[in-house]
Amino acid sequence: MLKETIKSLDIKSNGIYVDLTFGGGGHSIEILKCLGKNGKLIAFDQDTDSMRNEIKDDRFILINQNFKFLTQNLTFYGHKYVDGILADLGVSSFQIDQIERGFSLRSDAKLDMRMNKKQEITAADILNNYTEEELSSIFYKHSDIKNSRSIAKLIINNRIKSKINSSQKLNEILSPLVSRRYQNKILAKIYQAIRIEVNDEIGVLKELLVQIPGVLKKNGKVTIITYHSVEDRLVKRYFQNGCFDTEPVKDKFGNIETPLKKCFKFKKPSKKEIKKNSRSRSAKLRCAIKL
Repeated sequence: MLKETIKSLDIKSNGIYVDLTFGGGGHSIEILKCLGKNGKLIAFDQDTDSMRNEIKDDRFILINQNFKFLTQNLTFYGHKYVDGILADLGVSSFQIDQIERGFSLRSDAKLDMRMNKKQEITAADILNNYTEEELSSIFYKHSDIKNSRSIAKLIINNRIKSKINSSQKLNEILSPLVSRRYQNKILAKIYQAIRIEVNDEIGVLKELLVQIPGVLKKNGKVTIITYHSVEDRLVKRYFQNGCFDTEPVKDKFGNIETPLKKCFKFKKPSKKEIKKNSRSRSAKLRCAIKL
């Protein structure tokens, strides 16, 4: 959905834009193509490995930090407001392809899953130290897994014998609860839940969303690509209501007061794109404009 994503930002040639998830630099390259000589692009990525992909361009700044520090970094670089913001959430293809990072369930690797390699907690730490109740909670909250208690119990019973440090070991432990027919789908949800917990992805996303109205110019746009129902619900609700868990603020006529207005319901990749890139099949593109 590269073309749709860039088009949704409605890029002004002299505007200031933010790519919150730089990764391999694909989106940033396309944004720079749309900018004139006075345009600016500020990109974020907490993964030190992504710094290898830095673009040599005077209009471009790459910041090696989590995007939850959006506002303070914009202030530091002298940009109080911006014309557009892009975020492509979740783990990037750039990270998945690095087997040693432990993001893929199909490769035998250490259970790491850290997007920021400087942080201490890893996937193995969670699997070997969380209580049964804590494990059950993350599987249910982060991936909507119905038999989360059974999965947590199985992990607890097996880690007593030996620590769970590799993806192969985890897959073997889970095999009694995973039917061969739906193996990849179920394992993907379990790995997703662990990864979200390791990187506090839901907490960080909430911190980001509440900052966006304060840094977007009037009529500025924010475009976010989500990959699973938990993060998509957060983005959808915030775009619609300006909040997550509380009741939206309403005016005296009962209309919801929100700083953003969605530009369209959402967009999904075409069958052709999914065939070309199977990782895009669960993607949803949402866009909102600052009122």
